[in-house]
Amino acid sequence: MFCRNQTARATVARGSALEMEIRRGKFRKSVFLDTSQDSNIQKKIDHEIRMRDGACKLLAACSQKDQALEAAKSLQTCSTRIMAYMSELQRMKEAQVMQKVTRRSSDAGSMDDRHPCKGKVAISDLRIPLMWKDTEYFKNKGELHRCAVFCLLQLGGEIFDTDMVIVDRTLTDICFDNAIVFNEANPGFELRVELYSCSSEDDYSSGSTPRKLASKLSSSLGRSTGKKLRAAMEPSPCSPVSNGGASPLLLPVPSVAGPKYHLLAHATLLLSHIQDSFRTHDLTISGSEECSYWLPLYGSMCCRLAAQPHCMTQQMMSGCLKVKLGGDPLSWTDVYAVLKGTSLFCYHRQEDVEANVEPAFTISINKETRIRASDKDPQSKVQNISISNRFGGEEVTHTLTTDSREDTHRWMEAFWQHFYDMSQWKQCCDDLMKIELPSPRKPAPVTPKQGSLYHEMAPLAAPSCEGLLLQDNAVSAEIRALLSSYYNDR
Repeated sequence: MFCRNQTARATVARGSALEMEIRRGKFRKSVFLDTSQDSNIQKKIDHEIRMRDGACKLLAACSQKDQALEAAKSLQTCSTRIMAYMSELQRMKEAQVMQKVTRRSSDAGSMDDRHPCKGKVAISDLRIPLMWKDTEYFKNKGELHRCAVFCLLQLGGEIFDTDMVIVDRTLTDICFDNAIVFNEANPGFELRVELYSCSSEDDYSSGSTPRKLASKLSSSLGRSTGKKLRAAMEPSPCSPVSNGGASPLLLPVPSVAGPKYHLLAHATLLLSHIQDSFRTHDLTISGSEECSYWLPLYGSMCCRLAAQPHCMTQQMMSGCLKVKLGGDPLSWTDVYAVLKGTSLFCYHRQEDVEANVEPAFTISINKETRIRASDKDPQSKVQNISISNRFGGEEVTHTLTTDSREDTHRWMEAFWQHFYDMSQWKQCCDDLMKIELPSPRKPAPVTPKQGSLYHEMAPLAAPSCEGLLLQDNAVSAEIRALLSSYYNDR
């Protein structure tokens, strides 16, 4: 346990030092390798740090509960993104070092450098069932417990947040309608889903309500009893001390009076969880009923998880081929072939591909397909490619040929890579799964209690705006500009 805690503290210290270097702009090429990827990640980190600073200022200026909850949500999201980008930067540096070591190794040439293609992973229709007591849900008895919740979803360096939802005993499920697509997933991905919750009943305007209540009670109950009560109400593992959330590895952020989100539950989804249907997955629950942000979860979540590997949606190889049709050894047909998904599409002309014309015929390419290359005759410099499939117990073979051995080699390499991609993405390559594009962010409604903070505050620039939730002098133009940039980039 000591070693684990020491490692966690060291990680936080390194992250804090790294953030300070980012703030001061003290980047050196010896620290960060001068690559375009490094530069892009550094820009993302710098952007999120500015957004986090703006969210802290906004949270301190908020006087309305709904606005404070949205600001705290933005603060949590920015902090998580900063940590994820820093981890991604560290992984890139380690990979670059390992690549140099591998190149210097004498046996590097014997290693398999084949890598699977990337793809899209989409999660949608996220539902988290609740388990209220009978007296709460059916008889509507007891204090109305209300919490603000949202989800953070992370896959590698991509992090997305859902809309915030207010939950009380009138709901049987927490529903997130957002469809989220990760565009740079590997088959070994880990999609982490985190559910954050915050009690919306606390008084955020002046410090910590539990501590104030404990102080008043300790005064009225006497020193001995009050001391015990104060100790019981001090922050525990289920009550983080900052807006950063419950993760011990998250960078510390300035402590701001206001709502604080806590990690209520989380789950990790893998390639094996992908099925092109609505499925149930286990949740790991944090906290307990004593926590103010607690909600009675069943311990499961439902969602649709789908994937589209690039080998299923993009052209992996294309070019001119000759295909033997029928049993006549002289019946060769010139085609323009495209390898994509589970088929080799054969067109009469290359222009047919660009014009979306139906292919003349297709040849199945799947995990059970067998492909081999053989010489046409001993004196020939050109090889044939045989593609064999079984249909209903009968083997069907197509014979292809190219104009040169180099072309044959390129096609064979493309086929082997295609089979390797299919073997890594597994069930995702059986059929093309449907992925719906994410719906755009909802426009700001007329009522001031919904929508983004930026859209609520945008009218502040007009001098005639009276009765707004925040006064013009409460939030600076700098914060509004930060929020504008933040919501426009999402």
